[in-house]
This record gives sequence, C-alpha cells and structure tokens, in this order.
Amino acid sequence: MTQQPHPSAPESTASVTPCTADITPALALGWLHTAKFLTTAPQLQFLPELDVPEIAFVGRSNAGKSTCINTLTQQKQLAFASKKPGRTQHINLFSLGKQGVTDAVLADLPGYGYAAVPMQDKLRWQQVMANYLVTRKNLQAIVLMCDPRHGLTELDEILLDVVRPRVEAGLKFLVILTKADKLTRAEQTKALAIMKLNAGGGEVRLFSAPKRQGIDAIATLLWDWAHPQK
Repeated sequence: MTQQPHPSAPESTASVTPCTADITPALALGWLHTAKFLTTAPQLQFLPELDVPEIAFVGRSNAGKSTCINTLTQQKQLAFASKKPGRTQHINLFSLGKQGVTDAVLADLPGYGYAAVPMQDKLRWQQVMANYLVTRKNLQAIVLMCDPRHGLTELDEILLDVVRPRVEAGLKFLVILTKADKLTRAEQTKALAIMKLNAGGGEVRLFSAPKRQGIDAIATLLWDWAHPQK
C-alpha cells in the first residue's frame, strides 16, 4: 500500500544543532530516530521544493535498502519493504529533526533491476531516478546499497556514471555493503577494498542489521553530511 502525502509541510527548517566535533553515535542515532513520513511522489514534479539537505538512498531491489533505513532510524516499518521487490515505484521522503523542526530529509528511491518488473516500467523509473539524481537542487548526499556477494551490477554502474559529475562537484557519496554478516572476515576485507576502488572517491562502509555492524559509523557520517560546517 502506498503511503499518502503528509497533510502539512515541515513546521520549520531552522535548528540549533551541536557542532560536528561534538556529535556521538548515540546523538546521531537519536537524530535519525526522529524520521517521520513526509510525502510520496510518483513523479519528480510532485516532490516539494525544500531548502534543507536531502540524502537519497538508492539500490538494486533485494539489496537490503529498506532494512538499512529501518535499522538506522530504529523504526521497523518506516521504509516499505514489498513482498514483491521492485513493485514500490514512488519516491518517499522522510523528515528529520527534533521538536517539530526539520533540518534534513531522507529520500527512499524505488529499488531497480528486479526481473519481474515489466521492461517499460524499468525504463521509466531509470529515467525518473536519473532526473532526480541530476536535478534535485537540495540533494546533499547519495547512499548506494550494494550486496557485496554480487558486487556492482550493470545498473549500479549506470547510476555511478549518472552521478559522477555531481560527486566530482562536491556531492557526498556513500556505498553501503549490506548483508556483511553473510561474508567471512576475509571476504569482508576483500569486498571493502574492491568497492573503495570503484566508489570514485566516495565513502564505503560494511553493514549488517543482525550483527549491528556499521550502524554507528554510518549514522555519524549521515549526520555530518546533513549538518555541514558553515
């Protein structure tokens, strides 16, 4: 079921936040826990124009994107995980900020590449996502989910090509290697090294929801990116 748009805009987009040097994983996770559904959009023109930093989560269907978002925000059903991967075809926005003050937004983009989705839908969503990643003005960072057992797929490579100019111009970029608990320690080390070579200067982190691996580091990084030093 597709969530309905939030009936009201964020109450405020100004906030007094601690300095980056003062942030701890506990504070960063507390901030992520404030995530609330803001709106959903089937096309870019239905997204609200915002002036707060936006962090987009993207990735191939079944890469563990919904699990990662729900784990980071400590909410079991914030991000919708369809029983039929690839069927969720809306961009969902979640506001972040305490006491009714929105200081950042998470964007959950539809998973791509699932075989059961008709080709016409695949092509349409590839274009929607490409347009979003290239044109969204307040986009501060992109988080790409990747199952390290499969590595980067052709569609992941296409996405990297699309965002490379913006990353080179200063857009933050993170690759999260999901399901790290499925790998041995040696395999984790190898996957991390390979992805660092392919990330084009972006950050790379291992993540496992069952093992709680990488959660603190990722939360702190996202907080830093959403609160750049003036």
